[in-house]
Amino acid sequence: MLKQRVITAVSLLVLLLPALWVRNPWLFALLTLALIGAAGWEWGRLNGLGTLPALSISALVLGLCLVALAAGWLAVPPAWAWWLPMVVWVGGGAWVIRHGPNGWRSCLMVLRLLAGVVLLALAWLALAHAKTRGINYVLSVFCLVWVADIAAYFGGRVFGRHKLAPAISPGKSWEGVWSGMAGVLLLGWFWCTVIDRRIPVDSLSLYSELADGLGIAHAVLTLLFLSAMSVVGDLVESVVKRSAGVKDSSALLPGHGGVLDRVDALLPVFPLALVFSTSRG
Repeated sequence: MLKQRVITAVSLLVLLLPALWVRNPWLFALLTLALIGAAGWEWGRLNGLGTLPALSISALVLGLCLVALAAGWLAVPPAWAWWLPMVVWVGGGAWVIRHGPNGWRSCLMVLRLLAGVVLLALAWLALAHAKTRGINYVLSVFCLVWVADIAAYFGGRVFGRHKLAPAISPGKSWEGVWSGMAGVLLLGWFWCTVIDRRIPVDSLSLYSELADGLGIAHAVLTLLFLSAMSVVGDLVESVVKRSAGVKDSSALLPGHGGVLDRVDALLPVFPLALVFSTSRG
């Protein structure tokens, strides 16, 4: 498991870092657009569509993303583009986790498909817009999710005693969640005090934006919330996969499962990070 996580992280870095370091945001936008389109296809298959019909879900996701581009939202997105995912992920995520695979299957297929299309498209918009805010900013959000996952894994292995959601993801523990949160707080402290202050970066990180705009206490609470939402993203995808009776969202990434398996925790975090970044001051 650890080897797979490390290989996956390295693969993502090799794929994303060159696009991240190009000043023009279009390369990163197009690369992530391809990934989100693939995730849309996986979402269709996980929710009962065949391989070819699932392409219509991918097309819908890509269509919404292109509409957002044409509307100029890459540079100036509407506020609801971040608040809508927050409402859906917090309220809907709690419902999905509470009711599990049986509850998910009881929902109308059209609602399940529509939720995925909208949330995937808005997650892509958040990713692409975050890149326009600066390399340091977008990388700081990526690292929040990665560190939360890695710290949770090691914390769960060492301290894990109390299962978080045994019917959904037996490997996760409450101790792992707390470890992930602690790792994110340490990351935020390091980024604010070392990277943002001692290295010539192109923009403020998420952590410095939160500290400057909300104050230290509220910034800490926000980081804890974002860490928790990364877990929610992971658990929601686990529920959907269990309802479909599969281990991975697809085999598009050999040895690593599917695109959704790799980005599930990122999907809620990017839009929600922008809620607090754009609300500061």
